[in-house]
Amino acid sequence: MDVPRRSDPPLLVPVRPGAGTLALRLFRTPAGRRTAVAFTSRDRLAQVLGDGHAWTWLSEPALRGMIEGLDVAGIVVDPTTVARRRNPRLRVA
Repeated sequence: MDVPRRSDPPLLVPVRPGAGTLALRLFRTPAGRRTAVAFTSRDRLAQVLGDGHAWTWLSEPALRGMIEGLDVAGIVVDPTTVARRRNPRLRVA
């Protein structure tokens, strides 16, 4: 695993709060592959996911380590949109 450098800025990563835990939220690319997303500011996260969305600070190497081996396409930093769920009974990846 990469060791974070002091120059690596922390990223805001969307999570789902659980019973004493936080779960990484994964999204889908337009082609349907799972991907992690991260934001460089609270404003950018709020523009895409809405105010009040749960998040945590992570370095990019830490996030890469978390998705390693999960069949995730990669990390999209500062996406401009995310696909909304079509069926509210279906869960995000």
